[in-house]
Amino acid sequence: MRNPFATVPAEQPVPEPVLRSETDKEAGMPQADAVAGNDNLSDSEDSISKDAQLGVQKVEATTKVWTKQHLIMAYVFIWIIYFVDAMEQGLGGFLTPYVTSTFSQHSLTAATGVISGIIGGVSKLVLAKILDIWGRPQGFVVCISLLTLGLIMMAACQNVETYAAAQVFYWVGYNGVSYSLSIFIADTSHLKNRALMLAFVSSPYLFTVWFTSPLAASVLATVGWRWGFGIFAIVTPLMATPLALLFQLNYRKAKREGVMPAHESGRTLGQSIKHYFWEFDVICLLLLCGGFSLFLLPFNIYSYQYYGWRDPLTLSMLVVGFVLLVAAVVWEQRFAPVKFMPWDLLKDRTVLGACVLAAVLFIEFYLWNGYFFSFNQAALNIDIISAGYIANVYSIGSCLISFVAGILIRWSGRFKWVCLYLGVPLTILGVGLMIHFRTPGTTVGYVVLPQILIAAGGGFCVICEQMAVMAAASHQHVAVVLAVEGMFASVGGAIGGSIATAIWTSLFPAKLAEYLPQEAQANLTTIYGSLPAQLSYEWGSPERDAIVRAYGEAQKWMLVAATTILIVAIPAVMVWRDIKVKDFKQVKGTVI
Repeated sequence: MRNPFATVPAEQPVPEPVLRSETDKEAGMPQADAVAGNDNLSDSEDSISKDAQLGVQKVEATTKVWTKQHLIMAYVFIWIIYFVDAMEQGLGGFLTPYVTSTFSQHSLTAATGVISGIIGGVSKLVLAKILDIWGRPQGFVVCISLLTLGLIMMAACQNVETYAAAQVFYWVGYNGVSYSLSIFIADTSHLKNRALMLAFVSSPYLFTVWFTSPLAASVLATVGWRWGFGIFAIVTPLMATPLALLFQLNYRKAKREGVMPAHESGRTLGQSIKHYFWEFDVICLLLLCGGFSLFLLPFNIYSYQYYGWRDPLTLSMLVVGFVLLVAAVVWEQRFAPVKFMPWDLLKDRTVLGACVLAAVLFIEFYLWNGYFFSFNQAALNIDIISAGYIANVYSIGSCLISFVAGILIRWSGRFKWVCLYLGVPLTILGVGLMIHFRTPGTTVGYVVLPQILIAAGGGFCVICEQMAVMAAASHQHVAVVLAVEGMFASVGGAIGGSIATAIWTSLFPAKLAEYLPQEAQANLTTIYGSLPAQLSYEWGSPERDAIVRAYGEAQKWMLVAATTILIVAIPAVMVWRDIKVKDFKQVKGTVI
């Protein structure tokens, strides 16, 4: 793999003003550190990158032969896919508390996504390889297939364990679809316009948020949550097919016109199996998935063990998980024939800072969001539709603000200041205010206000962190740096969900037992394990008051933890290089 930070050859100079920011010059930054995002270092304007991997060559050839009409069609298809995915993801979030309550395990609402979040994040590294080695459409089809399989499994599950396994397939597919579409956008847009394009394809959330909670209420009242998943198991692959066909059609056109260089591996079947075993670094993948899963699961299940944290199973999972994570790092650094983790890229302070920011944002989000939907219903006595609207304030606000972020980046040519002076402060302020406002007896307006601030901060931060990793890498490395950023985010979400579950399982049942009247103590387990059971008690009754107070205690410490972790976001953004993206030339062909 070519090092994107290698010194530019003397015989192919790159004009310094094009790729170096004034801040970089003042800091005395070497030119090689500032030109990582330029693909013109070794190839002419009109040629396919000869040193790029096959998947990158395929997409460059595709964008050179397709028309503007096909480019527009591709973005329309991408928007439709995002719309469908937003609908199913929003619906699934509302249905999950009822799925776990069906099996009397409402306390596992946040825990069901821990393993799926970990594997979904780590799997992006595999997907990055598929996209780079085999091609963009092939990886996209694999992800749609896994997403559909997960929906089918969720529709047919008979226990929480099966539902959690289905979540693994679903989130690997869902994250993969979102990730592969982000790569499509990176392949087909200039860097200076990319933030706007990312905002455009996220705009379906502006519409779906008004449909998902009424849809969830309708599904629960009529066909049931199983068919809620089943409907999308049918719709999703139908909506994804046109985009895959469009890319495949234009790739074949590129081959017919001789734009795509000929490629023959010359390997036998056995040689291919061995080649891809090392190319995909299967050993590292297994170590990472096993390590993160075993290390984080005890935070979610310790309350179900006889001795809690002292239980031998809990302790052994923590120890083995930690050892596997250390082994993954050692394997990558010293023994892996093909490096899965791009260590050279991670040494870039912009890439590493953006990855840390992604992890922090997901940790804090899943800390306060894990039981938010249940809190709105049980502790604030809000109906399911209104609770859904409140929960979706983040989606609406962040999508709107992402357009503002895109315009500011397009206007100024820089992204660091947008995140440092707008995104991070607004996020910290919003989460901090929730400590005071998300308490029993508060009015709905005070619950919504922090959500608006967090949404604005998130809209700025997410766009900027993705721009940061893409601006610091060449075109052929965009897929892998976005995969690493996505892995940090997914693992961060798993960590946040694990901490939320640990706080919930340690505080909520204890406070519930403390506040419940004596005559209701016999129903403690049922109340703890089922959201419908909590909602069945009349508003203002002693039992419901006890439930409300217990929710408030648990929520407070979740929010304190979320606010504390956000402090790390400040230095994570401060270390970014102040890269000017206006003059970057990173992609080729007919692009936006």
